[in-house]
Amino acid sequence: MKLATMRRRGDLLPGVSGVARLDRRTARLATRLNPGDIAVIDHVDLDRRAAEVLVAAKPAAVINAQPSISGRYPNLGPQLIVSAGILLLDNVGAEIFGVVREGVKIRVAGDAVYLGDAELVVGTLLDSDMVERLMLDAQSGVAAQLEAFAVDTGEFLSRERGLLMDGDGIPDIRTRFAGRHALVAVRGGDHKRELKSLKHYIREFKPVLVGVDGGADALLEAGFTPHLLVGDMDTVSDAALATGAEVVVHTYPDGSAPGLARVQDFGITPHTLPSSGSSEDAALLLAADKGADLVVAVGSHANLPEFLDRGREGMASTFLTRLRLGDKLMDARGVQRLYRPRISAAALLLLVLAALIAVLAALALSDAGRTYLDSLHHDWNQLVHWLRDTFS
Repeated sequence: MKLATMRRRGDLLPGVSGVARLDRRTARLATRLNPGDIAVIDHVDLDRRAAEVLVAAKPAAVINAQPSISGRYPNLGPQLIVSAGILLLDNVGAEIFGVVREGVKIRVAGDAVYLGDAELVVGTLLDSDMVERLMLDAQSGVAAQLEAFAVDTGEFLSRERGLLMDGDGIPDIRTRFAGRHALVAVRGGDHKRELKSLKHYIREFKPVLVGVDGGADALLEAGFTPHLLVGDMDTVSDAALATGAEVVVHTYPDGSAPGLARVQDFGITPHTLPSSGSSEDAALLLAADKGADLVVAVGSHANLPEFLDRGREGMASTFLTRLRLGDKLMDARGVQRLYRPRISAAALLLLVLAALIAVLAALALSDAGRTYLDSLHHDWNQLVHWLRDTFS
């Protein structure tokens, strides 16, 4: 897209104003957004997980330098944005990162972005009807994406065979997984509801709690303290880093990582795990390699639309990781269906005592009951006297 001419007509159009926050990495931007800000992203085919973290931050508008729906496949993010009542101005071009500075107040009105009355860039304002039409058009791209996925899966397996099959690169850590369940939490999907529904399971089985990037903060928000943090570490909060959890930084194959220096500056000496796959998949492979009996995935995605929504590289990583874990892996929704809390001995004793008190109270309130209790008391006293005379 070309820069818009500097027409002075911004005051004639309704719109929303807010402080501009810019970042080419959507997840990192979400950690800096305040309600009412305007998020400026550079995210072709906006996926569901990225959209969820944006919606949670409650911006007034999202401006995307790229097409939010390119037509390659029906990605799920844009519908979440517009359904939340957030303006989505699409495909304004990369020039916006040159003409808008972090922290300045801008306005989205119609199909354009304004600084004061000056029009800076133009794009396409997406509404629900337009998103629906674009999603229908993108359905035709699914077959091509699946064919390309087959090729990408072979390439990923060639690159990551050592990690997938032999655990090459997985660090030695002090957190013990062997013989235990592990719960790997990411911030996505219905992670809040899933964590809430699993609270009894967590208290009973005491699984190793693994927070993947923002999943560490999701665990904290649910009232749990993670044992292990895995991820790029550029979106994990200081509060999560301060829990004392062991840290594994997911690095690129060349050893670089966006958040490695931040973790080190925090006074933590982290382990590293190089992989071209996702941080979530790296955490799952680590848990399985260290001997976890069962790995429960929270906030993950399992159906075909969500699988496609990860993009071709993410699809290959996700598919092969789940194939590698096999029957060790269970999504939180599966645990919800199968798990039933056990009644503890203490709870059972309290239940019996409560029932006994209720019976005694009912007897005490009736004439026949009082007569029975008096008789029982008399018999008890006779028994006590007999025992005393016999054994004295």
